[in-house]
Amino acid sequence: MAPAPQLDTILENILDQARWAPSGDNTQPWRFEIVEARHVVVHGFDTRSHCVYDLDGHPSQLSLGALLESLALAASSHGLRMEARRRLSMPDTLPTFDVHLLDSPGMLPDPLAAFLPRRSVQRRRLGTRRLRASEKAALAASLPPGYGVQWHEGWRARLACARLMFDNAKLRLTMPEAHRVHRDVIEWGARFSNDRIPDQALGVDPMTARLMRWIMQSWRRVDFFNTWLAGTLAPRLQMDLLPGLYCAAHGVLLADAPPRHIDDYVAAGRAMQRFWLTATQLGLQLQPELTPLIFSRYVRERRAFSRTEGMQELAQELAGQCQSVLGAAAFDRAVFLCRIGAGPAARARSLRRPLSELLVTPATAP
Repeated sequence: MAPAPQLDTILENILDQARWAPSGDNTQPWRFEIVEARHVVVHGFDTRSHCVYDLDGHPSQLSLGALLESLALAASSHGLRMEARRRLSMPDTLPTFDVHLLDSPGMLPDPLAAFLPRRSVQRRRLGTRRLRASEKAALAASLPPGYGVQWHEGWRARLACARLMFDNAKLRLTMPEAHRVHRDVIEWGARFSNDRIPDQALGVDPMTARLMRWIMQSWRRVDFFNTWLAGTLAPRLQMDLLPGLYCAAHGVLLADAPPRHIDDYVAAGRAMQRFWLTATQLGLQLQPELTPLIFSRYVRERRAFSRTEGMQELAQELAGQCQSVLGAAAFDRAVFLCRIGAGPAARARSLRRPLSELLVTPATAP
């Protein structure tokens, strides 16, 4: 049997930097198989089988796109150009990419590479200073051809977006399918987490966090508090309404054409990562707001997502609200929604699994 390929210093650095790419609930839906010194297989996977938010695996595919862009950025720091090709023989549930790192004499390091480990989610309030023209221009210029950004600025526009998030939060906090996800992805009593979201990064005060921890131990408790004690009000105010108001703007990344295929979402993920890293470079903070887009697609495609009475009807109303906020022309082309603004970096955040845990062999790949 041939010995396993060695992980040289350059490749180790590239993978170590790229693993900081964002992923929903810090799932990190990728593993790395070293084939040769400059050939890596990225074994992707998704969570659609058990996560109501990962509709058709598209959010995970966005994350994989962010990973590929991160690989390209990290490679540029070593004068290498990344080429990635998806294996068409693999199912969409297991997106698999052959990644080759090619010598590229004269290539300069991409400045965004330096911000890979620093980019994070800030769920707490941000400053309400409007984005400067230079900041908006830099963010727009970060996007590859085929993508643009729509801004929702000013008090009224921010209020409309904040209400959209506040109302969507009622949907995700009152159905058992989402409760199972939330229960599993939060690491309680933690400031940092390698594979989940630490509760101190949620954006709620300590008292609300303690109450949430107790309530979320069982769906019966959640349902009781939601029904009789307005159990969703405090977290929705602290995690959705107030942060939605206290920011500079809400931004929507728009593709020229509605995304349909896995490759469309991977490409959108690469655009998203460049946008987010540019925000970090500018000293701005960002929080994704994907829930309205996900549940609007459930509605558009008439897909059931919950057995709980009234959830589908509520989602129908929220989809109409989302279309009203974004505009009919943008509704189908939106690939990423976020709030952005100046402010301190998050003191608590998700970290990443050590690189050693992300390395696999063909026999152990997902």
